[in-house]
Amino acid sequence: MSAIREHLLDHPDLDRPEHFTRANLGWVPWFEPPAQEELTPEQIAGLVEPQRAGNAYFRLLALDPAVLEARTRADLDIFHTASRTGDGLPRPERELAAAVASRVNGCVFCASVHARFAATLSKRPEDVDALLVDGVEVAVERLDERWAAIVEAAAALTVTPPRFASAHVERLRAAGVGDEAIGDLVASAGFFSWANRLMLSLGEPENPAG
Repeated sequence: MSAIREHLLDHPDLDRPEHFTRANLGWVPWFEPPAQEELTPEQIAGLVEPQRAGNAYFRLLALDPAVLEARTRADLDIFHTASRTGDGLPRPERELAAAVASRVNGCVFCASVHARFAATLSKRPEDVDALLVDGVEVAVERLDERWAAIVEAAAALTVTPPRFASAHVERLRAAGVGDEAIGDLVASAGFFSWANRLMLSLGEPENPAG
């Protein structure tokens, strides 16, 4: 136990964000990650994208390179793989589902990243900001039916135990979200329901410098 404590990090003067935001936040670990130059070839392969070695979060996850590789490939497949038929959920709405999961789970850092993507790609920053500022229940009352159905379903998938049910599927279908797109929605919200918890257990966000 004492060996572990030697690697724990404290950040008493950290400038912590006090609310959800689309700002480009930083993130600091609570456990000392390996330095970039200390990463083994196996750990670098686990990053999948070598530039991730500059990120303390991914260097921490690289302590188990096989799990990191599986996590990263799932992430890339869920958010960057387009349907061959064009019937999948558009990327902005996958990002919206991830932002909803992050908002529900209280992961300020993940919410900032995916809200930024959702707002930029959809060109609907006001709607995304309503989700961040007011939360899911209020936002659902203000959004159009398609986004309201997506937000409600993503939130139902995120809570423990999940509340996702046939009524959510029927509302999505009625709003024009096909079954393949619903599968993408389940994958996006489900993945971040897990990824949020992992990030929340390893460190915390900080406001951007100056």
